[in-house]
Order: sequence, then structure tokens, then C-alpha cells
Amino acid sequence: MSGQGISQILFYCVALVALGYPLGIWMARVYAREGLGGRLERGFYRAVRADAGREQDWRAYGTTVLVFTVLFWGLLYLVQRVQGHLFLNPDHLGGVPSHLSLNTAASFVTNTNWQYYGGETTMSYLTQMAGLAVQNFVSAAVGMAVLVAVVRGIARRSASTIGNFWVDLYRSLVYILLPLAAIVAVILMWQGVPQTLHGHVTAHAVQGGTQTIARGPVASQIAIKQLGTNGGGFYNSNSSVPFENPTGLSNFIEMLSILLIPAAQVFMFGRMVFARRHAWAVFAAMFVVFLLGVAINLPAEQHGSHVLRASGVNITQGHGQSGGNMSDKEVRFGLANTAVWTTATSDASNGSVNGGFDAQTPLGGAVPLVNLFLGEVIFGGVGSGLYGMFFYIVIAVFVAGLMVGRTPEWLG
Repeated sequence: MSGQGISQILFYCVALVALGYPLGIWMARVYAREGLGGRLERGFYRAVRADAGREQDWRAYGTTVLVFTVLFWGLLYLVQRVQGHLFLNPDHLGGVPSHLSLNTAASFVTNTNWQYYGGETTMSYLTQMAGLAVQNFVSAAVGMAVLVAVVRGIARRSASTIGNFWVDLYRSLVYILLPLAAIVAVILMWQGVPQTLHGHVTAHAVQGGTQTIARGPVASQIAIKQLGTNGGGFYNSNSSVPFENPTGLSNFIEMLSILLIPAAQVFMFGRMVFARRHAWAVFAAMFVVFLLGVAINLPAEQHGSHVLRASGVNITQGHGQSGGNMSDKEVRFGLANTAVWTTATSDASNGSVNGGFDAQTPLGGAVPLVNLFLGEVIFGGVGSGLYGMFFYIVIAVFVAGLMVGRTPEWLG
């Protein structure tokens, strides 16, 4: 392991805490804000015919979430099926097959964003923007709204209401996700990520051959893909493609975006339940497991495997090369950045990559596998990670309470 790689990991950790803490405070203020906001916010509530001044109990809140999700599932499925007849389709792609539209709609609506298609060769620009990118925002906002409802239920204890879904949804979108996505998208465009409505371009090679290069509204989708822990990329190989992740800075920004909101939500939780020390304890537990994943993955990939060593490949670290198992890894990023990305994306419910998982060593590849087995609660997805961690906390408190002969109790 090089000193440069270790310093990059430490800088990432410092940046995550330094940005996550104030963001968590801001989020707590956003959700605790009284009143219905400005004219735009009130117009949104009128458009969806919601009584934003009236809070919902858990049944009404849950029903609204389910109906809202089903409607968006139908809309996303429809957009994919008829994209061949719609505008913003410069490469004249046909409609997406029914089985693929069904899978993609279910995946994106649930913030799973698992893909078995090449985005640049399957989806039109309209589908990418009005379908997938919009759902990246909406599914993330739904997860954030549900978390806030759960946190209110904990904080209020005996109250019969947990907030209003439409208020939580709007504030998640407008005050948190949209501003952050705009900032990240501008940085990515500055670093060279495409953002255009022009069709694919044909490059003519020196030896006379040609290559079709996919481009499109990439930066805007990648920003929310990472911030919303969605993982559904514009390109088939997502963030290992140079057009989606061209530089070391773009790689750092995308990695930071994966865990930024989930980390901030831990601090938001502490503010909302008036238990900041407890929030720091939860954050510390998540952070330690995250660091353990990096500390296992990086040395394993640096050491390589017996087969790789026996093959005669030079995996010795030296000047100008990181050494180790560089199979399916980008030389632009090296082992350290790939180890952080591998751990972060599987800690969250993200799924994006900047290198191939299937070419990692057995021990290095075990890290993302264990993270998935834990239920993606080490920071986890936006919303889902923290309320998934609550299950572990409740079980721990219950078992500890039984062991000392007391009635199990968490936060009063």
C-alpha cells in the first residue's frame, strides 16, 4: 500500500464527516420546519390535492407511499414501452421490450436500480431523463420521507401522527436532493462528463476504422444516481467508463456522493430525537465497519492471489504503478480508490462500480458480499440504511435488557 493511497482514504473519511455533519443539521431543520413554505411549495400541494396542513397516521402515510409508488411504476413502464414514438430520441431507438421494461420499472421504483441492459444502447434520452433520472430523484425522496416518518415516531413516542408524506417528499426533493445534484452535476461537467442532447458521435481512427461513441445527458443523471444511492448509470459499465468518470476528482466526488446523505441522516436522527451522543455512537459503529471493509479489501488486492503470482505477472509496487491485482481496475484510480468505492457502494444500496468485482481476490471480493449480507445498513441507502440499522439496535437493546434482567428500552 502506498502512502498516496492511504492519504486519499484518510482525506475521503475526513470529507465525509466534515460535510455530512452540517448537512445532517440542515436536513433536521428542513423536516422540522413549520408552515407550508412559499408559493411554489403551496402550488405543489394544490396540484396533488394534498392537505399539507394535516398530518397523517402510519396507515395513511403508508398507503400514500404505496399508491404513489405504484403510479410512478406504471408511468416509468409506459415511457419505456413507447419511447420509439417519442421525442428526444436522436439515435432512433425502439421501444424497450416488455420484460425489460417491467424489470427496470420495478428496479428503479424501489431504488434497487439493478440493470441488465446497456443504457446507452437501450434507452432514449427522454427515457433516461424523464424516466430513469426522475425516478432516481423520486425513489430516493420516498426513502428519505419514510425515514423521517420513522424518526418522528421514535421522537414523539405517544403521538398518533408521524407527519405528512407530501410535505416530506417535497422538502426532500427541493431542499436537499435538487441543490446537491445541481452542484455535483456542474462539477462533473467541469471534469468532462458529457451533458448534451446530441446523438452518438462517430470517431475516425488513425488506421481508417470508425467507432461510435455514446453521449447524452450524462452528468445530470450520474449526480442523482450517486447522491440517491441508486446506482443505475447512463452507461452499461457506469462509473468505470471514462465518459462517466473521467478524472481523479470526478471519482472522488462520485464516491463521496454515495455515502454523503446516508451519513448525514445519522446526525439528522440525533437532532430530531434530541440524542446527539447516541447518533455519534451509531455513526461510529457504521464508520468502523466501513473502515474494516476498506482495510480488508485494499491489502487483499495489493497482495494479489496465488494464481496471479504464479502466472508471472509483475504485481510489485513501484514508482509509477500501484502493483497488486490490477485486473479489471482503472489505472486512473488505482487500488486505494477502487477499494473505497467497492466498500462504499456495497455499504450503501448503490451498486455502481469503478472497477470489476468479479476480478477481485477471494478475500477482497468477500467484502462487498458481507456488506450485502448485513442488509446494506453500514450507512446504507438513503433512508433505508438507517431505518434498517434500527432493527439491529432494537435487537441489541432487547438482548442486552434480557441479560441484565431489565425491561428492554431504547431511547425511553
